[in-house]
Amino acid sequence: MSLVMPAEWEKHERTWMAWPPNNYLLGEDDSAAEKARTAWANVANAVSKFEPVSVLANSDCLELARAYLNPEIEIIEAELDDAWMRDSGPTFVKNQHGKIVAVNWIFNGWGAQTWATWEKDAQVASFVGKVSGTEVIDSKLINEGGGIHVNGAGVVLLTETVQLGDGRNASWSKQEVEAEIHSKLGTRQAIWIKRGLTRDYDGFGTRGHIDIVACFASENVILFHDQQNPAHPDYEVSKEVRAVLDESGEFEVIAVPAPMILRDAEGFVDYSYINHYIVNGAVLLCSFDDDNDQVAKEILESVYPDREIVLVDAREIFARGGGIHCITQQQPA
Repeated sequence: MSLVMPAEWEKHERTWMAWPPNNYLLGEDDSAAEKARTAWANVANAVSKFEPVSVLANSDCLELARAYLNPEIEIIEAELDDAWMRDSGPTFVKNQHGKIVAVNWIFNGWGAQTWATWEKDAQVASFVGKVSGTEVIDSKLINEGGGIHVNGAGVVLLTETVQLGDGRNASWSKQEVEAEIHSKLGTRQAIWIKRGLTRDYDGFGTRGHIDIVACFASENVILFHDQQNPAHPDYEVSKEVRAVLDESGEFEVIAVPAPMILRDAEGFVDYSYINHYIVNGAVLLCSFDDDNDQVAKEILESVYPDREIVLVDAREIFARGGGIHCITQQQPA
């Protein structure tokens, strides 16, 4: 079967999300829980202004979710461990007849991390395929949607510490990983980044997801996270990423400056404008109450000239291990 993953900027049927269950995402007290739920709801409600949204929620969270979400948002009862739909949800592709197919990667809690539970989330991709009426195709690769980014024209961005890392596919060769990725996404070329942002290797990190580091903005344009302050360890990571992308030779590479803030209570931040989400007619851009929010907005206005750039505060999402892109998953039209 010939499969191709449409680029994120192609028209969407809808966006899929998951509601934060009663776990670590809610924090230590009612105030923290309120912040988490509000952050997830703000993203869902912003997306719903541009395209349909379906949100999965555990049975004990259905009424709560309804209280936070816009009335037009569909809420579907499901069994969840977590709320990172980019990673546990399916990767939607098209077959040779133009029909939507859901790729079900093996999901194992970002490399079987000690803090993670994933028995329920490992079933989410198949569940979404079923309720969306799309054929589900299983992959033998341990992978997550945040670990891949395509230009819709044969190229995919990957990270060595994700697809080839411990707990995922350490016994696979790079060629074996590429072959499986290409067969499921319809890509022909892989650009491998060596490592992700520093914070992403801490407690609740993904060990290097690409969607916080670099992304395609069009077939020929790549945006990358540019940490310009030498005091931050990602200063060196950004230089590495730039070198790899420049070496690939065929793309316009645009630096998006990292937020000015360097640290939070836990250490060096991985706040990133790369973790934006493209919807029909708009882009949801992570904001951080930072001087560079406006700088990033202007860059995205130039690379997505036909879309409204909508700033959504992502600090409470990042505090829990991800960003706007990490909690959304597009279903192509």
